[in-house]
Amino acid sequence: MTADGRVDDLVIDARGVTKTYDTGEVQVQALRGVDLYVPRGEMVAVMGPSGCGKTTLLNCLSGLDTFDDGQVLINGEDIARMADNEKTEFRAQGMGFVFQTYNLLPVLSAVENVELPLIVSGTRPRDARELALAALERVELRQYAGHRPAQLSGGQRQRVTVARAVVNSPSIVWADEPTGALDSTTAGGIMDLLVELNGQSNQTQVIVTHAPEVASRCHRTIYMADGLIEREESTRPLAPTPA
Repeated sequence: MTADGRVDDLVIDARGVTKTYDTGEVQVQALRGVDLYVPRGEMVAVMGPSGCGKTTLLNCLSGLDTFDDGQVLINGEDIARMADNEKTEFRAQGMGFVFQTYNLLPVLSAVENVELPLIVSGTRPRDARELALAALERVELRQYAGHRPAQLSGGQRQRVTVARAVVNSPSIVWADEPTGALDSTTAGGIMDLLVELNGQSNQTQVIVTHAPEVASRCHRTIYMADGLIEREESTRPLAPTPA
């Protein structure tokens, strides 16, 4: 515990986060003072009905969107104090993202999509290519390195997205409905992969999901309603952080 009451080794330390969207005629309070503390290596599922604030919370915590009030520290860094270019670099160096819609560039091959975060963060092209190929190897897709997204199945495209999310060895992976567009068998395979990566690298993961079977694979599940965390429950023990 630090002098100001914060817990040591928190990757995510969010306090009193609020976010309101002005739609013109009405204001929508998407987040109403959310507190969330996530230690290193924890997999956290965020569940709740549509419109409860799950994706807004993920976007505000990761710096993809701004928030109105409160504080968010990521690895001790206050993201609200960063300029936009600093946030971009901070995300490229220490975060990975997995989305339901893949967000792969159709004109690039699998390996070119995977190496993008490295190129953005200034990695030399030769080194970026080696790391991208190694990431594809981890998700068992190295043989598809030259394929474009349209040449891959949905499950393969999501594996490419996971490879891109972990290629820079991030401390945090943010996943928004990573299995939402997949059949149950393929979805199970993606969760196997995320759990394996979490165990291998002690990587923190925040996963927004509607699927109880996805949440059951995480260490903790947070339930949101009307812009607030309503309750949470532990799903499986968090292994001690190696000394």
